[in-house]
Amino acid sequence: MTQSLIEQIGIDYPIIQGAMSWVATPSLAAAVSNAGGLGMLGSGHEPSEVIRKAIKETKEMTDKPFGVNVLLLSPYVDDVVDVVCEENIKVVTTGAGTPGKYMKRFKEAGVTVIPVVASVALARRMEKEGADAIICEGMEAGGHIGKLTTMTLVPQVVDAVDIPVIVAGGIADGRGMAAAMFLGAAAVQLGTRFVVAHESIAHDTFKQRIIKARDIDTVVTGQITGHPVRVLRNKLTREYLKVEKEMSSDEHPDFSRLEALAKGALRKAVVEGDKHGGSFMAGQIAGLVNKEQSCHDIIQELMSEYDELVSHPKIF
Repeated sequence: MTQSLIEQIGIDYPIIQGAMSWVATPSLAAAVSNAGGLGMLGSGHEPSEVIRKAIKETKEMTDKPFGVNVLLLSPYVDDVVDVVCEENIKVVTTGAGTPGKYMKRFKEAGVTVIPVVASVALARRMEKEGADAIICEGMEAGGHIGKLTTMTLVPQVVDAVDIPVIVAGGIADGRGMAAAMFLGAAAVQLGTRFVVAHESIAHDTFKQRIIKARDIDTVVTGQITGHPVRVLRNKLTREYLKVEKEMSSDEHPDFSRLEALAKGALRKAVVEGDKHGGSFMAGQIAGLVNKEQSCHDIIQELMSEYDELVSHPKIF
């Protein structure tokens, strides 16, 4: 399935860059694609004209395939889907919903559709709706997460579907990639490690927070809202968790208190480097990320480590 997926997408290595909001820009996507992986643009809640501009900028920097993540809750999603198809994008990943409504449009345009899932049930549903592959993401990942770990979720999803499974959440090196492949993955998706790439526009404060992170430095916020998010600890997370605790005993919690704290926090982290008020989304794997590299070097190092492990497995 790995070879089949690679050929379908047109990439050299089974490595996909996570479509992180504010981080997954043309410079990063193009660099990953030029290095042989699949670069991804994050569309977020941006209007279609912004996405079209980002696509055209990326095309100026690479002639390799790249993809666009479509946020299905975006108020502009219909127009974004049109732009993706009009611009002949090879791959679309989807989040925050089901792409069933747009599947016929994608297929007619020759787009490979890869939804992100966090459960076996959703994986099966996406396969029935016509997905070409799925991204199976464990709760170790940064940003919005599900409830199951990568190690427990992936083999169950692999057993449940007949389409390629791309593994995300908790992967930063060749060891993680090898583990994912042995669990049945056709490819892997990395987010946190690409945040610190030279070509990433993330503020240096954000990059250094990841590089200096320890194994226990992430925390999950938003549990009470039903939309948990994994981020690096800071003043904002302490305040957020304090409000969550206060609200847990309320019969009718006022979620606007949490919304006010979170408003614009991701931009503050990525663009402004606000170490106190920014939402530094990062996975638990941050403790393994200890240097800034080019996307080319990241991918080559990952593949070298992976190939060494597969060729000469260590048995203890």
